[in-house]
Amino acid sequence: MAKFLSRDINLMEFQISHSNKQKLKPFYDDPDSMLPDVEAYASWLHPSALNSFDCIMKEAKGKKVVVFLDYDGTLSPIVEDPDKAFMSTEMRAALREVAKQFPTSIISGRSRDKVKEFVQLNNVCYAGSHGLDIMQPPKSRDKKGNEGAFQPAKLFLPAIQEISMELEHKIRETQGSKIEDNMFCISVHYRQVPPQDQGNLKEKVKSVVENRPEFRLTEGKMVIEVRPSIEWNKGDALNYLLHTLGFSNADDVLSLYIGDDQTEEDAFKVIAGKREGFPIVVSSIPKETKAWVNDR
Repeated sequence: MAKFLSRDINLMEFQISHSNKQKLKPFYDDPDSMLPDVEAYASWLHPSALNSFDCIMKEAKGKKVVVFLDYDGTLSPIVEDPDKAFMSTEMRAALREVAKQFPTSIISGRSRDKVKEFVQLNNVCYAGSHGLDIMQPPKSRDKKGNEGAFQPAKLFLPAIQEISMELEHKIRETQGSKIEDNMFCISVHYRQVPPQDQGNLKEKVKSVVENRPEFRLTEGKMVIEVRPSIEWNKGDALNYLLHTLGFSNADDVLSLYIGDDQTEEDAFKVIAGKREGFPIVVSSIPKETKAWVNDR
């Protein structure tokens, strides 16, 4: 798989994890801050998934490989305008080839329709709203090929639409703010909001949900999100997709999950718990992670 993906992501550093390896300290260099001294730099390890390709292939030998991917920051770059987070032509071609070889799913915080619009491929499965809106994988569709969707938070839709309208009214005067309706998740982007106004914006968003215990707030990269307070996350979505694809009870399955945000950690935890797969974090800055780092 790496020989396809590496065409577009070989400049990204990946932290690779596998549950049967000793946990070590990864090094991350932050391009926006001063580098540590040389000795501190050398004391950290920052293995690359691409450099560990042989290790992954050794583990995958004789197993069914299943691929899970985030979208923003993984298949596309992080950009100022979330509506312009386009995939490159090379990445789309790489993803198409990967999906020909292995069952491939994209699990994103975006709405399912939005991710599909960005990706423009029919040979992958789409899960939007952090896994709250999952298209049926091809193997599980009915005889007529109807897609259907699994939506565990469907009853929350009327309330979500109400919150979306209230948020529009609350933050419309905040310069640079942007609301993205992701169907089962409302994302308030503040990447273009002046730093001195970001705290006030967050308080406005919190005020909308503080008396709604059926909703909760989560944060990502320059985004604060309103989500239903149900026990469902990207880890649950991963398990659902494995089950629907017929791999939930298989001993010969190896899952690869590549993502860059905090919401990926739930999926990383699932893979680590199964001891069957490689969670891979896309990151160039220090962050807490459930991933275990491979030694070299």
